[in-house]
Amino acid sequence: MCAFVAREPTIPHKNRDLARANSRFGSVPQMPLEPRVRRIVSVLNLLDRRDSDATMAERRASSAATSKRLGFVVMPKGPEPASQTDHLIPVDGGAIRIRLYLPHGSGPAPLYVFLHGGGWCQGTVEERDPRCRAIVAGARCAVASVDYRMAPENRFPTSTEDTYAALLWLVDHANRLGLDATRVAIGGESAGANLAAVACLIARDRNGPAMVHQWLDVPATDLTLAQPSFREVPDGLLLDRESILRYREHYLGDVSLDVEPYASPLLEPDLTGLPPAWVMSAEYDKLRDDGATYAARLEQAGVPTSYRLLRGHVHPSFAFTRLIPSAAAYERDAIRALSDALHG
Repeated sequence: MCAFVAREPTIPHKNRDLARANSRFGSVPQMPLEPRVRRIVSVLNLLDRRDSDATMAERRASSAATSKRLGFVVMPKGPEPASQTDHLIPVDGGAIRIRLYLPHGSGPAPLYVFLHGGGWCQGTVEERDPRCRAIVAGARCAVASVDYRMAPENRFPTSTEDTYAALLWLVDHANRLGLDATRVAIGGESAGANLAAVACLIARDRNGPAMVHQWLDVPATDLTLAQPSFREVPDGLLLDRESILRYREHYLGDVSLDVEPYASPLLEPDLTGLPPAWVMSAEYDKLRDDGATYAARLEQAGVPTSYRLLRGHVHPSFAFTRLIPSAAAYERDAIRALSDALHG
């Protein structure tokens, strides 16, 4: 187990301009948990009886089994796309899978590249199949769900490079795949949102594909864990301190890498030139201020940014769209914003 050391980020977080920007992204808890969220938290805490000494492979299998058992309960399956195909693409040191969903209608279709969450260690393309289908139908776009390699078997920066390689492959093969390479967006959830934010940085830094939108749900942007919400939000709300520490250690291996901007995009000194952003945080989430502060810094850098704070929610509850009306409303708004970016 690695020791927690909160270090001050090496960027000018606290200058006057950023303080003014941050006033638009206030995130201190102001309301109790939504009643439905509270009941779900109670049930899931009772179900989570995994051995603290279990290996990550064992945890991954347990998480996948739970998702398969309960996924249809919390998230509707979503409409059938026009087609769904899996593609194996080459990456440095191996190959990864991309699941491509195409919308109904004539092409070429704008593209949304999606990265699932799971602390860089868990999660599958299959688990997020319902959400991808909902995005295809709602945004009238193709969705490419990336099955990036995970830690601890594949540590940082493997998943970041896998993500960028997938983006390049999709753009390079756009004509064959029925995609419009001039209308590309990227996004993800939690660790997947971290990968999406980093992919935007890499694309800018390497003169890669231009993107019209980045959609970041409950993003992890500061792996130094220096944001106030990491300390202020209590355990027992489906993302605990020890889990975050474990994921970070598995992902980075050498925890001193947490200051690298491609691990912690919040620590990138220059956020100019990035695609317009939609960022969401949950009120009772230890990563809440990762999203709020990143949104504020993007806006300060001149990046058009929309920020949402889901009041009364915990880290994963935004995805419980079958059970929680506010989660379903948020998803509709986020998909509408993606559609506007791709079709506007």
